[in-house]
Amino acid sequence: MMPRAQLTTFLIVTSFLSTVTYLGAPVHGGVLTSYDVSSLDIMSKIHTEHDATTKASSDFGHIVHATPNGVFRPTFPADIAALIRLSLSQPTPFTVAPRGKGHSSRGQAFAPGGIVVDMSALGDHGHHTSHRIDVSVDRMYVDAGGEQLWIDVLHTALKHGLTPRVWTDYLRITVGGTLSNAGIGGQAFRHGPQISNVHELDVVTGMGEMITCSPEVNSALFFAVLGGLGQFGVITRARIRLEPAPKRVKWVRIAYSDVHPFTTDQELLISKRASGSGFDYVEGQVQLNWTLTQGRRSSSFFSATDLARLAGLAIDTGSVAIYYIEGAMYYDDNTAASVDQKLDALLEELSFVRGFVFVRDASYVEFLDRVGREEQNLRSAGAWDVPHPWLNLFVPRSRILHFDAAVFKGILRNANPVGLILMYPMNKDMWDDRMTAMTPDEDVFYAVGLLRSAVAGGSGGDVEQLERENAAVLELCDLAGGGIGCRQYLPHHASRDGWRRHFGAKWGRVADLKARIKIVDSKEWRNF
Repeated sequence: MMPRAQLTTFLIVTSFLSTVTYLGAPVHGGVLTSYDVSSLDIMSKIHTEHDATTKASSDFGHIVHATPNGVFRPTFPADIAALIRLSLSQPTPFTVAPRGKGHSSRGQAFAPGGIVVDMSALGDHGHHTSHRIDVSVDRMYVDAGGEQLWIDVLHTALKHGLTPRVWTDYLRITVGGTLSNAGIGGQAFRHGPQISNVHELDVVTGMGEMITCSPEVNSALFFAVLGGLGQFGVITRARIRLEPAPKRVKWVRIAYSDVHPFTTDQELLISKRASGSGFDYVEGQVQLNWTLTQGRRSSSFFSATDLARLAGLAIDTGSVAIYYIEGAMYYDDNTAASVDQKLDALLEELSFVRGFVFVRDASYVEFLDRVGREEQNLRSAGAWDVPHPWLNLFVPRSRILHFDAAVFKGILRNANPVGLILMYPMNKDMWDDRMTAMTPDEDVFYAVGLLRSAVAGGSGGDVEQLERENAAVLELCDLAGGGIGCRQYLPHHASRDGWRRHFGAKWGRVADLKARIKIVDSKEWRNF
């Protein structure tokens, strides 16, 4: 029989789908079956008003919904530990699901019938939110609360001339949320994902214990939590590596009409790992023909004239898609005089369509917060709070051309998606295999993000159609069925077999860690 501790569920935003273990079960006449003074203090922080529970019943995905019985607003990390212990003290423990900004897409931060922990309350009790962001200039790190937004970490670190090394594209999400997955972006080829840049964590475990862990102390918990999809603890603090911050960025996009030189050049760029060599950031996007010819007439980077030229390139070459590498070259006062020459020399090594180079000069903050500006535009257009049936994959380098042919020139050939399609490579040796995050078993693999929105009034407005296309892509990727062996990033699986396939060779180790660390259980993992 499973230990009672394993019947409690807690999740980090963008972690596994929460179990349905109803808070109502242990309540009789509105009173918990066992309590003391500390329990009453915890209960006073649970909000059951309609507005609170309604907000916690939805997420960025707007695809699934589930209503909790209450929303817990902790003052300190110890409150979260006390809430978990209170749950464990009940005959039927209730679900506890920490929530950051709710940026998950499949309800991973829901607690149907249970309690959602509003993590933002930790940074909001009468002080400025930066009180849980502390920079050590001498030791080059920042201690940030798990509830803190990366945009606030950025601004606090920059006051000291410092910055974290790796960024997700969107900064208005929490430290704990990205570290429970991996935290990928265009700097990962050089520095690894965000989880490879953490020195130390404070974690609340499924037993309600508060533990500090690092590669040297409580290392099993440390490596399990980073990329652990919320199954090994609630991150309440992370100590993150810093480096000197640049001031400005040469922000570049270069276009390709053929996937072969596109991928060849991307792989060349990520081989330039030494600081000061090549781009400091490398990503890539795929724009389907229909998106260029029938989509928006301007963007936050491309002007209307730029997009018209790209559409003309697609028509002239007969290409189903136009690919472009997005690169960034950092500079400061000391390197400003040479950055253009350095950029020109790098471009000479690449095989893009000549004449299709687009360069913007931006401040470091403007570049990093580029999606934040796009968010404001989408909100103004009523296109932000819409369904987002996103699918994120890691594709082996050896199969990326097959993936391109089958997906972009096959499944999605006639699609006119609203949103982005990302495609860029990373170096596997920058990932620490002791962590539970999963990547393909090749030296280089590609992050592919089908970041599409279901916006009414176009073919992208059909959520069911987008979901059918996602299902077709996943079927293509299923290695067990003879597919190309992709790994889902930000995964969600509804069965034991799904998780077994996801973790592959790490399955046994993850199951062992799950038992040894005495983490809590979730509906999706109960069939171990």
